[in-house]
Amino acid sequence: MLRDRILQYAARLRYPKLLALALVLFIADLIIPDFIPFADEILLGLISLLLAGLKKRKSRT
Repeated sequence: MLRDRILQYAARLRYPKLLALALVLFIADLIIPDFIPFADEILLGLISLLLAGLKKRKSRT
């Protein structure tokens, strides 16, 4: 499924690129509602990955 592929790809990204991807998806979803199927679920997954990455980053230091 497209949602799973996007989240698998995003799981390999680091903080700046992941944030940019989430921001682009959020803006696209605001401008054109339902342009991308399951955009809300993808966005929640990206934000979860982003927060998990920040938590890992803080625990390493």
